[in-house]
Amino acid sequence: MNRFKDLTATTEQSFCLDLQDVCLDIEGKRVLHNLSVQTSTKRLGVIGRNGSGKSTFSRAISGLIEISSGQLHVSGINPFNDRASAVQEIGILFQNPDHQIIFPTVIEEVEFGLRQLGLAKAVARAKALTTLAEFTKTHWENIHTSALSQGQKHLVCLMAVVAMEPKLIILDEPFAGLDIPTKRQLQRYLAKFNGRLIHISHDPVDLQNYEQLLWLEEGEIVAFGHSDKVLPEYLIEMHKQGDTDDISDISY
Repeated sequence: MNRFKDLTATTEQSFCLDLQDVCLDIEGKRVLHNLSVQTSTKRLGVIGRNGSGKSTFSRAISGLIEISSGQLHVSGINPFNDRASAVQEIGILFQNPDHQIIFPTVIEEVEFGLRQLGLAKAVARAKALTTLAEFTKTHWENIHTSALSQGQKHLVCLMAVVAMEPKLIILDEPFAGLDIPTKRQLQRYLAKFNGRLIHISHDPVDLQNYEQLLWLEEGEIVAFGHSDKVLPEYLIEMHKQGDTDDISDISY
């Protein structure tokens, strides 16, 4: 059995993202405003312009930052308050892999998350090697991460997350700055993941095959629903805004 494709097959019905009136303030400024959404979809895209609150949303649902008010649960847990469960349930890929990779070699990086789960060193090493094999990257075992390209570093981060067998992977603009071939290669790996994906992006092309879309602007939900409905509305509004000259506006 290919664990990469089937690692969440027995937990398909247990996932739910549930936000009720979620607000989040940073340094006295409200960044997320009364977000309420509930979904168990397998592929959720989160879209919006730069500065719309998408990255803050991703950090809130992954439990990296605490919400200011409201209720937030992922698979029945509060990911900020229950970090032990959150580490098992949720993986996250950041926009810049250099902010995520902390070890000098690929095998050490993939092994680290498994050690965080409490696995013995020998068990973690064996599981990390199995993950490299599933990605056909056994020859990367002792490669120094500093020698890798940005796309290769993204793949190392993905392997490290997948090795931990989360039910959900949150993708925070993972394709930013990547060329088209590298982007397509990473998309193929992600398509094989049988768990759930929440993909944050400002580019609608990244989210064309996602089942549902959540559209955020200025920290508020503009629309939420099937991608066939939300995506055309988003594109119309973005083109309309593109015909204005708000890039010249100065905020004091």
